[in-house]
Amino acid sequence: MSWYCDVAPGHPEHGPYHDTEYGFPTRDETVLFERLCLEIFQAGLSWLLILKRRPGLNAAFDGFDVDTVAAYGEEDVARLLGDVRIIRNRLKVHAIIHNAQVLQGLRASHGGFACWIDAHTPRDLDEWVKLFRKTFRFTGKEVVNEFLMSTGTLPGAHRPDCPVMVRIADAKAAVSSANSSSTSTSSAL
Repeated sequence: MSWYCDVAPGHPEHGPYHDTEYGFPTRDETVLFERLCLEIFQAGLSWLLILKRRPGLNAAFDGFDVDTVAAYGEEDVARLLGDVRIIRNRLKVHAIIHNAQVLQGLRASHGGFACWIDAHTPRDLDEWVKLFRKTFRFTGKEVVNEFLMSTGTLPGAHRPDCPVMVRIADAKAAVSSANSSSTSTSSAL
């Protein structure tokens, strides 16, 4: 089995992502949305290409602000399809806009994207794929798997002996503690 941990450390693009983002838990809606979008754009392409295009993708999609992207119209689609900094795939661009609109709905139904994920955890990959396909666009098995591994929802982002695993464990403990505190605070109100 080949691991990202075997090739990423020390690489100018892969290294920072591997060491500080991949597999780390996050509750931030913008980070989760960006991560899902990057995985969608990566479908059929190399992850290195996506990491190199990431600054341009962020600029073109207004920092992946959910409300801004959800409001995109046909002029924005035309602008994006003409932007050489991104992956100019009409289906992917439309999926990103649609998925932003879905995320807005998840705020009302579940309290946000992170809470929606929490509400459906744990699941095996096949169950996640069915749920994502029912909810979002352009979310095949590889997109869903990589998204969930990249956000720490599913295991497998790193080798068990990867030094990054210690930092991920600390980050998971911090997120869990913060969730417990916010739940206790909201219950007391």
